[in-house]
Amino acid sequence: MNLKDLYINFFKEKKHKQIPSAPVVPENDNTVLFNTAGMQPLIPYLMGQPHPYGTRLVDYQKCVRTNDLDEVGDSFHHTFFEMLGNWSLGDYFKKEAITWSFEFLTQVLNIPVERLAVTIFAGNEIAPMDEETKKLWMDLGIKEERICATKEDNWWPNLELPGLCGPDTEMFYWRSDDDIPDKFDPEDERWVEIWNDVFMQYNHNEDGTIAELPKKNVDTGMGVERTTAILEGKNDNYESSIWQPIIKIIEDVSKQKYVDNKKSMRIIADHLRTAVFISADPSLIKPSNVGQGYILRRLIRRAIRHAKTLGIDINSNWEEQIALKILEMYEEYYKELKDNHQIVLDVLKNEKVKFNRTLEKGIREFNKVAKNNKDIDGITAFHLFDTYGFPLELTEELAGELGLKVDVEGFKKKFKEHQELSRTASAGQFKGGLGGHGEIETKYHTATHLLNAALKEVIGKDTHQRGSNITEQRMRFDFNCDHKLTDEEKQKVEDLVNKWIDAEIDVTKEEMSKDEALASGAECMFIEKYPDRVTVYSIGKISKELCGGPHVKNTKELGKFKIKKEESSSAGVRRIKAVLQDD
Repeated sequence: MNLKDLYINFFKEKKHKQIPSAPVVPENDNTVLFNTAGMQPLIPYLMGQPHPYGTRLVDYQKCVRTNDLDEVGDSFHHTFFEMLGNWSLGDYFKKEAITWSFEFLTQVLNIPVERLAVTIFAGNEIAPMDEETKKLWMDLGIKEERICATKEDNWWPNLELPGLCGPDTEMFYWRSDDDIPDKFDPEDERWVEIWNDVFMQYNHNEDGTIAELPKKNVDTGMGVERTTAILEGKNDNYESSIWQPIIKIIEDVSKQKYVDNKKSMRIIADHLRTAVFISADPSLIKPSNVGQGYILRRLIRRAIRHAKTLGIDINSNWEEQIALKILEMYEEYYKELKDNHQIVLDVLKNEKVKFNRTLEKGIREFNKVAKNNKDIDGITAFHLFDTYGFPLELTEELAGELGLKVDVEGFKKKFKEHQELSRTASAGQFKGGLGGHGEIETKYHTATHLLNAALKEVIGKDTHQRGSNITEQRMRFDFNCDHKLTDEEKQKVEDLVNKWIDAEIDVTKEEMSKDEALASGAECMFIEKYPDRVTVYSIGKISKELCGGPHVKNTKELGKFKIKKEESSSAGVRRIKAVLQDD
């Protein structure tokens, strides 16, 4: 039995209900490009909305983080990873969470207590030291010298942000054959963090003070990749059973050995695994130059560049062989991989063909620049990298053949600027996960339901939502449609939405089984992400959808609906951008 199954079964025995993994592309959340943590899809419920499965939840969640994309190639960075999590929504608190964490580590995973250490919150001017957590760990058998108190590292989300917050406790494992020191030093890299229990205990007020919450939550997270490597005694994550089947295919297609080509093989394995999950997502992201599509394109192209480095015949079906192994390994756990199997293979192949053409264009571009026998400045070198996928080494190699130099420092400066922009775009405004659900976003969220219903009336019943994005300034709504909307169709849609807003229709909420909801005619964009018990929001007889919320109580709260733009999103998918204005 693998780690995911062990974890789920353990917490089911503790009366937790398993919830399905949400898609990697978040629905109605403008704060990030991808779901970056297990708790992110649960934000409305951590904020107080009742969860249809109750107060004890457990899952494994697909996550994508690209803020460290350029770090991939070492032994432990990954862009896609799986996060194990268990939650208490106002149910149990520190004692149960810590006791069960210890029990799972020592009795299920059989980790010796002497290889464990923990950190706790040290206290500061706004909150006291977490003495309760310290005592709980000591009662379980963790020695005091193996408990280290810190300030910044053991407070979630951080000490500055207002809103829900609290101390956390991190669990560390001694991943080394060296003698284990008596005293725990979290700065010693041989101690590796494997699990984190967050205690949402306070509300951080705008004036800097904190108040104890009447209803406290527990949010925990354990990374599958890191923990698996630890359990298998591997200091290199890519030598664990999670990665070795993929690495073996790369060795076969390249006729090279991992031990001699670690960086390139790690990048290919990591980036193609992430690309498989993004392209299989129900939102059907395709490679492009913006948003999630840009990340997908960048991942595939970086993998191709490193495949070239290994001498792989790029025109062969090498990427398909690797993707098929990844699909085989994960289809049991994630249904969308099976449903969108061919889509994944097509995305990878099409992008490979496009990139090969782009590389040819890049060589022509380089030749134009180099024909005047001038050295290559940093901006030009970066342009070749960013636009045509030329790694700096390739530009240097081509320049060297002509006796030209490349401004490497200028390239690095431009690359660093690009990294900062990319990091900002990837991290978004996700400050600990409890953003993007204010009054304005709630109105826009409700308006997407009305827009969905109006499009069905005007275009046809087979029109369905394919994605959405909401900010405080506007809503963006993607839907399947085989033509550009006429001015008349746009006006009809707009008029219908405003008619329903003016009708002051109540928005109601019901909980029922997923089968009952679907039988009642409720619509759902990503059926796989919902548990067996769901929340259904109805707007009179106009709209009925499975949804996590939040929503207004009555349509009269929305103001006036105005379509600002209608355009193509991708093949067969159109996009509407709209705003809500005060009457």
